Amino acid sequence: MGDFKLREWKTEDAKSLAQVANNPNIARNLRNAFPNPYTLEDAIWFINDSITNAERKQINYAIVVDGQAVGGIGISVKDDVYEKSAELGYWLAEEFWRKGIMSRAVQMICKEVFGIFDIVRIFAEPFADNAGSRGVLEKAGFTYEGTMRNGVFKNGEIHSYCMYSILREEVNN
Repeated sequence: MGDFKLREWKTEDAKSLAQVANNPNIARNLRNAFPNPYTLEDAIWFINDSITNAERKQINYAIVVDGQAVGGIGISVKDDVYEKSAELGYWLAEEFWRKGIMSRAVQMICKEVFGIFDIVRIFAEPFADNAGSRGVLEKAGFTYEGTMRNGVFKNGEIHSYCMYSILREEVNN
């Protein structure tokens, strides 16, 4: 298992962020808000946005290995009738896949978020064909709730996505 830490994004992370995020294998499994190619300007915008909105019912962390940002993980609390739920999103540089980092990062941020926000549920929506991400969630204790058939449009194609969740009482606080 790889050693890593979670921390707030810093402006000096922009260069490493742009370098590791500029990978179509990462972007193909994320929402269109995660661009490909991923430029230095994209990295600067994202980091500034994360810093500016840090206190607005969301947490965005860099995943850091050997002092370098190699991924990101974040949770945002929803609103309206979903105000007791929060959405989890994450990505990791391809060279660090399958090392156990992301499952542990997911567990860490979920524990923290349940301690900070008045929510009862954290959910994630990986694409159905993203076995790696689905495995991360299952290893982190999330429950598969079902598949939303033909629910997303990415790169000119219709895909299904899955709903996973973890409840407050399922996380050791």
